Amino acid sequence: MAKYRAIDFFCGGGGMTYGLRQAGIDVVAGVDFDPDAEATYVANNPKTKFINADVGKLDESYFETELGVQKDDDHLILVGCSPCQYYSLIRSSKEKSKKSKGLLLKFWKFIDYYNPGFVLVENVPGILDNKKTVLPEFLRRLRKKGYTNIVKEVVNMKDYGVPQNRRRFSLIATRLERKLHLPEHVENALNVRDVLGSEHGFKEIPAGFVDSTERFHSTMKLSEKNLKRLAKTKKNGGTRLCWKDDPDLQLPCYKGKDSSFLDVYGRMYWDKPAPTITTKFYSISNGRFAHPQENRGLSIREGATLQSFPSNYKFCTTSIVTAAKLIGNAVPPAFAKKIGEVICEQ
Repeated sequence: MAKYRAIDFFCGGGGMTYGLRQAGIDVVAGVDFDPDAEATYVANNPKTKFINADVGKLDESYFETELGVQKDDDHLILVGCSPCQYYSLIRSSKEKSKKSKGLLLKFWKFIDYYNPGFVLVENVPGILDNKKTVLPEFLRRLRKKGYTNIVKEVVNMKDYGVPQNRRRFSLIATRLERKLHLPEHVENALNVRDVLGSEHGFKEIPAGFVDSTERFHSTMKLSEKNLKRLAKTKKNGGTRLCWKDDPDLQLPCYKGKDSSFLDVYGRMYWDKPAPTITTKFYSISNGRFAHPQENRGLSIREGATLQSFPSNYKFCTTSIVTAAKLIGNAVPPAFAKKIGEVICEQ
């Protein structure tokens, strides 16, 4: 039986690549413009070539001439999980993220050139209903080229063995005549308690802890005022309302807004999936990212675990900010593995 091969565009630190490899797929190359991604990607996916390039400027024939990738290969999978800040529902500057708007169409030229058996896309749900989305044009091109067998849906990662509420748009398309479906849901969703805490090897640490080992159980420092805020925040799901009446701790921007932005400065719940792990999960002021019990934000290894990265996955940087970017932008490997298994099952 011929083995499936894949090229992972916008591969980042390798979450999708790692998961596909776990499913038995040979990922021949990963492409990303971010130089911070290379060391981490290569360390965890040593048999895959990392190409530090702008997808829009990379010649279509590169993989054919350099890696022997053939056109019209029924067992070739092209993966395009393009950066999605422009379509994100999270409040952010759309001016800064305009460059990410059309990346899906830049990925298209490789589909057009290689005519692979399969195309995979993962993105934020906002790509479906944003008025300026390029998705309809991408789908039109797919169907015109013969990829009429398409399954697409907004899914939640918690339904696939990832201990996190993370809604994503997922698409599998093929030009082949075969049954397609998204992965089956797991029976029981994982909660924070199932993967974090001392019983899972996460020793108690303070804010600002520096872990110099490859485990990277490091946390960001907190100001004295934020430490006081967390000390007053109820364990296991407490919010900033716990200190809203303390004039020294209350933030002026939240006065009179007791029903808004309650996740900010909040603690995670032990017995619920984590909130969406973003690139700022190390910061308690950017969401419900405080530890359920300890007075600190999440560590890098905790964030990676909530994204379903295995405990031996290396993040080759000493920067918490850089590591969090690679983790928060990643496709959870557990979900990627299930997608790969769907393709390989027939």
